[in-house]
Amino acid sequence: MTGLTRTSYALVLALLAGLVVAAATAGIAIGSVGVPAGQVWGILLHRVHPALAEPTWTPVRETIVVDVRLPRVLLAGLVGAGLAVSGTALQALVRNPLADPMLLGISSGATVGAVLVMVFGLTALGTFSVPLAAFAGALAALAAVYFLARSGGRMTTVRLVLAGVAMAEVLSAVASFLVVTSDDPHKTQAALRWMLGGLAGTTWTIVWIPAAAVLLGTAVLLGVTRSLNLLLAGEEAAAALGLDVHRFRAALFTLVALLIGTIVAVSGQIGFVGLIMPHVVRLLVGADHRRALPAAALLGAAFLIATDLAARTLIAPEEVPVGVLTALLGGPFFLWLMRRRAM
Repeated sequence: MTGLTRTSYALVLALLAGLVVAAATAGIAIGSVGVPAGQVWGILLHRVHPALAEPTWTPVRETIVVDVRLPRVLLAGLVGAGLAVSGTALQALVRNPLADPMLLGISSGATVGAVLVMVFGLTALGTFSVPLAAFAGALAALAAVYFLARSGGRMTTVRLVLAGVAMAEVLSAVASFLVVTSDDPHKTQAALRWMLGGLAGTTWTIVWIPAAAVLLGTAVLLGVTRSLNLLLAGEEAAAALGLDVHRFRAALFTLVALLIGTIVAVSGQIGFVGLIMPHVVRLLVGADHRRALPAAALLGAAFLIATDLAARTLIAPEEVPVGVLTALLGGPFFLWLMRRRAM
């Protein structure tokens, strides 16, 4: 579908946007206290302007919709979109379709940084302590994997995946060691739950930082789509066309690390979204990043909203960490992709 017309592409985006709206409506409506979809939209419209909907619901339902479920659904959409666009950018930067924030150790690096803050109470920077520590860990892990995977100025799929997996395992072990050696059982339990990935307990105060990071990061990536497209032709071809490949990669790696660090700080480690979504999007709209990035953001948002809904309803009233479900879905997909490319 690389020859997709503008009309067809607009239709695909509209369908993906419809998926986001449908998933978000279900995510807000379904729960221990069910709220009809029409009433969900009535409550939201009434909050926008009282004249848009006549209140026929109880205050308790309005609180459930606005203060409990809506921020969680929004955060799920932001995390899904951020992981999807980060994965799309990473696969272009390293010219490898198996690249993923989790497989390359970026999520594990962010996890170590965040766990350090949570376990040892390093909160000198207040609410920014965990995001900044996660960003530093993500950037350090990404830089280490990138340099370990290069040999003689070249980087192969095998070296990249092996370096990423090894780094992820080492950093996961470090994070686990930090948790099990903690003297505070409450911090230990909270960190272990957080490491599995989840969105429980989301409030409006949590949403704004990842919202700013994802929106700004996506906007920057959309502004450099030409350079991302040049990288698809290879480093030498991109350099011949005027792109400073090394400087561009360094800048984009920093941006991706900032995105992943911010996301991990609020959601924990959620894997494989950044691997699956770019491949599905390329099947739908082609490899041109001008089209792929918006589609990836919408598809990632819809996917994680739906997955989070499943995570909190499958064994209700208990909740499955959403990172467990994405791993169950993404693991087989990765194995299929690896065999398909005869790595």
